[in-house]
Amino acid sequence: MTAHHELMGGKLHVYRRGASPYWQCSAFLNGRNYRISTKEDSLADAKRAAEEWYLELRGKHVRGEIKKVEKTFRDAAEQFQLEYPVVTQGQRSASHVAKLASIIRVHLLPFFGDLALSELTEGKVQEYRVHRAATSRTGKPPARGTMHGEIVVLRLILKTAKRHGWIKYLPDLSVPYRTAGKITHRGWFSPEEYKKLYEATRKHAALPTSERTAWARAQLHDYVLFMANTGLRTDEAARLEFRDVEIEKDDDTGETILVISVRGKRGVGYCKSTTGAVLPFKRLRDRPRPVRSSSTGKTEWQKSNATDRLFPCKQGILFRRILIKERLEFDREGNPRSPYSLRHTYICLRLMEGADIYAIAKNCRTSVEMIEKFYAAHIKTTLDAAAINVRRPRKHGKPNAEAAGEPD
Repeated sequence: MTAHHELMGGKLHVYRRGASPYWQCSAFLNGRNYRISTKEDSLADAKRAAEEWYLELRGKHVRGEIKKVEKTFRDAAEQFQLEYPVVTQGQRSASHVAKLASIIRVHLLPFFGDLALSELTEGKVQEYRVHRAATSRTGKPPARGTMHGEIVVLRLILKTAKRHGWIKYLPDLSVPYRTAGKITHRGWFSPEEYKKLYEATRKHAALPTSERTAWARAQLHDYVLFMANTGLRTDEAARLEFRDVEIEKDDDTGETILVISVRGKRGVGYCKSTTGAVLPFKRLRDRPRPVRSSSTGKTEWQKSNATDRLFPCKQGILFRRILIKERLEFDREGNPRSPYSLRHTYICLRLMEGADIYAIAKNCRTSVEMIEKFYAAHIKTTLDAAAINVRRPRKHGKPNAEAAGEPD
């Protein structure tokens, strides 16, 4: 049986449990329950000792000697890594989850790990940005995309803490002092540069060399033509299998095109190519590919199966060598080019030829806003001269500028 008494308006409790001869006291302060034994067997002496202990505890709290016990950023990060793979199973790849874990381990935990969640303010996030720029191994601040990815992971962790009630609101993680950025576009190939590129890959593939190297060069040439006539993302092309591509005759145009089932980050979508992608696909399909024999260990040349990938090897290294050789590694604004630039080239060339921007966005599995922001900002054909140079009709009796002999 437990004897219990309340003091200080219910803020202090004195009690004795079971057969213990001593009275104990407890108080709840600053989010934590404190308890101690009074070492007194007399109730009157126990109440006096409990009041002295409670007043001393309150004094420490007022002087800031007792910190509030709360969850740290490390606790929230561990909870996030426990929940995220389970909740997003089937929607995010294992490599994506591993990338987030690497960002947390390498960058976020060393800086924020032991901080209480209430101490993670907007100013602390800004200090993190300055810290990352000052401690960069290359001597240059991290790229904008790199910092954006780290702040996204930070926001996901703080949202996890908010869902569990560990914080009441999310701090503002936006970049301060930031004005509207200038309109930029990603690296692409103009029609003349694209022609120079595929002529270089064709010439490169025709050079006499070993059988294995000749296969890799022929693959690169067909890769350039295929990507620039389909607009696929590089990761989509890397996962593409022969059974995902069908050769069909389009009813509306009467042309032979490819209909592609694209399996990307948002599930399955569809893409219709131009006629320029048909011949490269046929060459990819009919070209024997090298396969290492499990019994002899030697390379054997086999015909492609329906489940084989169109591009089993990465094309980035050989593609970059061609760019350097032809001096095409940067566009006029200094934007670096990569295999992803072939997707940008496809979108820009289609828009320059008058294609509907909504149809292009749907075929490329993106939004009209993204195309207008990153692709079409620098294309002069998106400006309608007839709409810009429209002239209001003059009133009767007032000659216009041309009639008066003034320059246009």
